[in-house]
Amino acid sequence: MVHWIVGFTDGEGCFSISMFKNSTSRFGWQVFPEFVITQGAKSLPALKLFESYFGCGKVFVNKRYDNHHEHLYRYCVRSVKDLTAKIIPFFRLNPLRTAKQKDFELFARVVLLVSERKHLSAAGLASIARIIECMNRKKKSQFLKSQETKRHAPRKRMKIESFVQRNRRA
Repeated sequence: MVHWIVGFTDGEGCFSISMFKNSTSRFGWQVFPEFVITQGAKSLPALKLFESYFGCGKVFVNKRYDNHHEHLYRYCVRSVKDLTAKIIPFFRLNPLRTAKQKDFELFARVVLLVSERKHLSAAGLASIARIIECMNRKKKSQFLKSQETKRHAPRKRMKIESFVQRNRRA
């Protein structure tokens, strides 16, 4: 079963970290880690196996009304506690065999930062945003180029680290 889970995750899984604007958060951003596997309705039993094996997460339906013939289902683990206690230790003991292993390592680093509450500081958010830029499709972080970040940035160009250091007391 372990090898099947690793192989299935290598092919179909995703370790992702998102950052969303959230006005109720201290710095206006929320860090959202999740482990996800998406499948069509015909493969729903495979997702249920993940849910049963790990004893955490949930399977959600994503109803489709386009030209596809079946709804999509997503097995998602979003709880930092479950990611830290179950998902990350499993994949540390049973490494992925594709390039997805690098994304997993970055994902695990961010989850650790979140569990250590580093995401509650400007420096921590900037560090997480830089890690996100190296993951998956290597998309530029909206946090690092947001108007809030730019508005508070000094006029002269300098590295985000020095900006964060200066504004850490704020």
